[in-house]
Amino acid sequence: MSYQLQTPEEEVKEYSSSYTLLYASVVLTFAILGVRLWYLQIYEGNEHRYISERNLVKKSTIYAPRGRILDREGRILVDNQAGFEAIITPQYAAKLEDTAKAIAPILNLQAARIVKKVKKEARQNGKYRPVRIKENLSRDEVTRLSRLQLDHPGLDINMFIKRTYPFHENGAQFLGYVGEISERELPVLNKERSRSDKFHQGDIIGKTGLELNFDDKLRGEDGLKFIQVDAFGRETRLNTSGLFSAFKEKIEAKAGKHLGLTIDADIQEAAYQAFNLNDKIGAAVALDPNNGEVLAWVNAPSFDPNNFTTGISSKLWKSLMNDPFKPLRNKVIQDHNPPGSTFKAVVALAALNEGVITDKTTHNCNGKFRLGRKTYHCHLRYGHGKVDIYTALERSCNVFFYKIANQLGMDKIAKYARALGAGSKTGIDLSREIPGLIPDTDWKQKQFREAWQPGETLSNAIGQGYVLFTPLQLATVFSSIAKNGKVFRPHLVKKVLNSKDEIIQEMEPEVLKDHSPKTGGDFKISKKAFSIVQKGLFLVNNGERGTAKWWKIPGVEIAGKTGTAQLFNLSSDQVFAKCEERPIKMRHHGWYVGFAPAEDPKIVVAVLAEHACHGSTGGAPVARDIIRAYMKKYYPEKLKSKKYRQALLIKAEE
Repeated sequence: MSYQLQTPEEEVKEYSSSYTLLYASVVLTFAILGVRLWYLQIYEGNEHRYISERNLVKKSTIYAPRGRILDREGRILVDNQAGFEAIITPQYAAKLEDTAKAIAPILNLQAARIVKKVKKEARQNGKYRPVRIKENLSRDEVTRLSRLQLDHPGLDINMFIKRTYPFHENGAQFLGYVGEISERELPVLNKERSRSDKFHQGDIIGKTGLELNFDDKLRGEDGLKFIQVDAFGRETRLNTSGLFSAFKEKIEAKAGKHLGLTIDADIQEAAYQAFNLNDKIGAAVALDPNNGEVLAWVNAPSFDPNNFTTGISSKLWKSLMNDPFKPLRNKVIQDHNPPGSTFKAVVALAALNEGVITDKTTHNCNGKFRLGRKTYHCHLRYGHGKVDIYTALERSCNVFFYKIANQLGMDKIAKYARALGAGSKTGIDLSREIPGLIPDTDWKQKQFREAWQPGETLSNAIGQGYVLFTPLQLATVFSSIAKNGKVFRPHLVKKVLNSKDEIIQEMEPEVLKDHSPKTGGDFKISKKAFSIVQKGLFLVNNGERGTAKWWKIPGVEIAGKTGTAQLFNLSSDQVFAKCEERPIKMRHHGWYVGFAPAEDPKIVVAVLAEHACHGSTGGAPVARDIIRAYMKKYYPEKLKSKKYRQALLIKAEE
């Protein structure tokens, strides 16, 4: 077999197509590279330049101070102070485990937990965002951590603004507290926020009370500062020209707005001390009946919100949660109880306005009232004898109110109770308020699918049975009685101020209901009915046999009502047993609600003394101390009257 040799021309011709393809491939490759380079360097050059600069610049948050919370005279109730925190930036923490082991003994933390936290937040928020390891560092911790910074890139000590509560336990429930946003809260709170206004892990927000309800106003806008760093994340001087011209030296933080409250710090302190000095547990609230302003708000026992600002320990949290007297609960608006005999003022007003009785009507009380097969007892075993409406209120005669309630019926009683502001939320500028309960026949049918029984009217007429009040609702009802039917919405915030202390918003009093004789519309309550009830309440404190006669303030005339809230049904042989001999959790609650001066009310105080057995010895002394502090501050001339001086002289002689 023979082969014919190709000439050079034939060889070139044979491979020319292959060379053409090779040349085309080379040209295309360089063309693609050229286009890509043009795209990266020219078209997207600015963006990539910014990214590269960011790798050499560290963002540091300038925390905005929250707005202060002030009392009605501008005194500080909630403030801020500088603190220090340890942070780790994952981007620069090349040896995270070593860093965690080094700082763990200083901060009294576990190294493994530090590593876990940093890695977790880096995954969620990016490795460029600093992770807060511990807040509120002591001076010793700051000093020792500073020595480690050079050997542990990514570790920093940052200054932050710490929330402080100078009054500690006093007022904690309505002021509230702040804390770091939780993983559960983050998606919920961000759901309706704009992209530029979203929360991030590590942000501090209001958790309860006014801190929660006015968080958007109190929380300012954080600022930023840009720090040039080396490859290890260590700070160098920022050059704002040339390569770093895109970065400003600082974006200033904007402070939050301040809240000016209706609270009077002096009356607030007096209310807090009244609970402590009288050794009571429960709640109290004081209102101005002329506009609904809250003057004082106390829960006992309480807690110190300062413990929450930098993370509460699990041990302390468990002790607060397991406390049987619920220090974390805002009892003024969150705990409702039977109002006891304080509810008799509402029944009296209804009976007078409906014409069931007049101030001349009398009923005989022999200590019990029989309806059907059941006997209903008075609190006095052998009764009060012949009583009218004044004596019935003064001495809190159950039988008198059994009889008039039986004539009225529960639906009419409920109508007047609701007209005065009971049975629904007051609309106070705090969240988590519960509504209380004023039952009627329709409610019973819907709730239990049962008809209302006449005997239930008797129980509810003396503040037992289904009827329930919070201290704030009871104070609101008695404010209405004191002011002849006008119901103001209670409120805590009086004004909002900017960082220069200039008023930018002022809250006006809001009338919820008005059943006064002049402006009551289709449903008016007569002035005479109010006057009779007010006189009966006056006798409770000032009559010879009034249930609160021991708690007078010489020179100041108080009108009010005591009440005992039974926590369980009593058998006939238990009715007159001594309450104080029972275990504390089985003792009745003691209510007192009153206003002063009786002739021109300026303050209304409602007190719930839990497990105090009686309103006269439980709530009344606390209310007396609060009213006395108010009168001493605003109307000292009344305490300096001749009547007051004579009382002091008698006391000195005794």
